[in-house]
Amino acid sequence: QVHLVESGGGSVEAGGSLRLSCTISGDTYSTAWFRQAPGNEREGVATCYRQSSITYYADFVQHRFAISQDNANNVVYLLMTNLKPEDTGMYYCAARSRYNPGHWSKTDTYNTWGRGTQVTVSS
Repeated sequence: QVHLVESGGGSVEAGGSLRLSCTISGDTYSTAWFRQAPGNEREGVATCYRQSSITYYADFVQHRFAISQDNANNVVYLLMTNLKPEDTGMYYCAARSRYNPGHWSKTDTYNTWGRGTQVTVSS
């Protein structure tokens, strides 16, 4: 049974940075960060694959975010720089416990979710 706990959210001004952490218990195949703003659908931000360390990003990230993993300590990070007000939302960590052919940004391809951490960016 995989368990995910997010941390590191907060309130920053536009242009600022935050680093989110997803602490993982259990074995995962891949981990992703999603976000959801009020009234919007949950959208994929970035993902990394545990064994290969391959990463993918949503187009809107535009080289501002970086996902990384510390396999020794079972933590996946999301470093967010040059934050914009439109980055505001609840950020969730999600994991796949095995290979799934679906696109990494599809929420229904993940079997475990954390409770989320709030990110608020003011202009």
